[in-house]
Parts: sequence; C-alpha cells; structure tokens
Amino acid sequence: MDTDDLPVPPLLMTRSRRFILIGLAAVVLLGGAAGAYLKFGGSAAADDGSGAAGGDSAGVSPGVAGETFATDVAIPVEGSVVVRDTLVVSVSAAAQAAARREAKLLAQVEGRITTVRVRDNAFVRQGDLLLSIDTTEYALGLARARANYARAEASFRELTLFDDQIQDAAVRAERDRVGRAKSGLDEAEVGVREAQLRLDRTRLLAPFNGRAATVKVVPGQTVRVGDELVSVVDLNPIRIDVQVLESEVGLLTAGRRAVVSFAAFPGEQFTGQIETINPMVERETRTARVTVTLSNPGGRILPGMYARVALEARTFADRVLVPRSAVLERDRRTMLFVFEGEGSTGLSKWRYVTTGLSNDSLVEIVRHPDTDMVEPGDVVLVNGHYTLIHDARVRLVDNVREAGGRPR
Repeated sequence: MDTDDLPVPPLLMTRSRRFILIGLAAVVLLGGAAGAYLKFGGSAAADDGSGAAGGDSAGVSPGVAGETFATDVAIPVEGSVVVRDTLVVSVSAAAQAAARREAKLLAQVEGRITTVRVRDNAFVRQGDLLLSIDTTEYALGLARARANYARAEASFRELTLFDDQIQDAAVRAERDRVGRAKSGLDEAEVGVREAQLRLDRTRLLAPFNGRAATVKVVPGQTVRVGDELVSVVDLNPIRIDVQVLESEVGLLTAGRRAVVSFAAFPGEQFTGQIETINPMVERETRTARVTVTLSNPGGRILPGMYARVALEARTFADRVLVPRSAVLERDRRTMLFVFEGEGSTGLSKWRYVTTGLSNDSLVEIVRHPDTDMVEPGDVVLVNGHYTLIHDARVRLVDNVREAGGRPR
C-alpha cells in the first residue's frame, strides 16, 4: 500500500500549518530588516560623501537636512566707527543740586499777618511784596515819634532864636550843639527813624529775582521776632555741589566742562562748567567741594536733587578711540570684533588688542607687537556681539533688540 495514500492525522496537519506560518513570519521580518538597513545605510553613506553619487550634497533633499541645519544666517549686531580724536579723561563724583542764592526771610517785628501774596514756587521779582504784618501799632508809633520831634524842634528854636546875629561862626556852632542837646532834637530825630523802620518792616519784600519756597504763615497768624516766614531761592543758574576726592582735586581747573545727570531725569544729560574749587579739604571725608553752575531757565532742576557729575580733568589729543562697549575679555585677554564686509552684511573678525587710557564711554587702542590694531574708519561691533565667534556671519542694524537679536 502506498504511504502517500494514507490519511494524515488531524494533529499532524495542525502542527504542519503552524510551522509554515512561523516560517513565513520569520521571512517577512528578515526582509524588513534588510530593507531598513539598505535605506538608512545608503542615506548615511550619501551624507558622508562616500556613496555612489560622488560625495556631493546635490542628492540631499532641499528643506530637510539643508534647511534644518543651516548655519549661515546673519546675526544682527550694532557697529560703531573707530575714530581718531581727543580723549577727555574726567573725574566722576556724587553731587547735590542747590540754589545759587537762597534767603530765609524772618519776622523783624511782631504782629498779626494780614496779607500773604505768594505761595510755594511762585516767581517773584526783586522788591515784590511777599506778605505784610498789621501796621496799626507801628503807624501809631511813627505818629508819636513825629510829635516828639516837632516838640523838640520848637524847643530848639527857642534856645537859638537870635543866634543868626552872632558873627563868630564857632560860637554859633557851639550854641547849636548845646541847643540840640537841651531840646532833645537829636534824640527825637532818631525816634522818628526807628519808628519808620519798624513800620517798614511790616512789609516783607523779595530781596532778588527768584521763586518763593517754604511759605510758613497764613493770614491771621501771629508771629514773633525771629520766626521764619518764607524763603526765596534763585534757581537759574543752579548750583551743583560736588564732593571730589583730595587725590583728584589737583586735576581740575575752574572753567572746564561738567556733564551732570540726575536721578530725577533718567537718560538726560546737562552741561555746565566748574565755577569754583574750594581750597579746603574736609578732614572727615577727605574731599573738597567743587561748585558747578548749570543753566536752569525752566526751573526743572530743584535744590536737593541727587546728581552724578563728570568733571573734565585732562585731555589727550590724537588718540585712536572705540566705544567702551566694543571691548571684551576672552581667555583673560582684551579683544574686540571688527566688521568686514560690503554693505550691511559681512563677517565678525576677532582681534586681540591693547588698550590705553579710557573714560566712561571711550577706550584708547594702542599699538603693541603682541596684539592687533584697529584704524580710524574701521567698524567695531558694540552690541549683539557678546557670544560671537570668529568669522560669524553678521548683519549691521540700528537696534539689535528690534531686529530680533540678543543685546550684548
């Protein structure tokens, strides 16, 4: 009997089908792995330049590797031109504004305030009436003094009635002196002047052009002699009192320029000049007072305002200068970036430099055999350059932040 004709048991048939399915699955998996290897291996070879395409990047799909990893985007930076100019070295110090002139007006007679014609910050001219005190008592005093004077004058005339007939001038003068003393005429004249002075002092007048400040009285208030009533301050020009270290006072000269900035006006600078230099150094602070005058026509700058002052001390002509913000430090060496290119797009060139004198805004670049040099007309980077590398592509802009870059 032929074995091929024998019936296959159901169990054997089930196992055979299972083995066939497992084998087919293994073949599929091996085929997928081989395909993946060929795909990614070929791409890597092409990227490494070792593929059959000859090693250039023409086969790379635009918009995938080429655009995702592009490194030639120009970084926005700000630049400044190197100049050859005079470097002004200044002395900086803290300061405080003060009125050019200030007068505190005190009560010179006692009485009740009847009129107050000013208020704080009101402009006044020399001679303007500021306030007045009740005049009743002082007007009566003046009338009494004048009556005394009239009585003394009558008595004097009686005593010297016929003296004009005396021929001897010396005798007439002596009788005149004695008559004035006996009649009390001299004392009466003094009494009239005193009474008139007291009456005049009931009217408080502005001593000079300026502004009223610290008005301390109101109508109806009673004041005594010596009470402070009002102040008048002269604010134009205004005075800036600067405390300068004794080691720096010798660098200053009256008449030189001063640049003043106030905490009350951020971003603004005011220009004045050194008026006086106090020859005395304060023992406690080891500083001397330097007075700067500053034009203040609108009265914006007020006494007591805090200020920082840069006083022009010495000048150095014919120096190669760059902005202070251009100078950086890398690896404990001083360097800067110079822009090279046409138009607004180019490369940042790293240069080690040697610095000389400096002030708050400018730094001198000097020649040295171990470092590079910049020349007038070169453009150095001053903002957006802090993290740059040599030969980075850059684009000059007016404002780094507005251009989407990162300041410094």
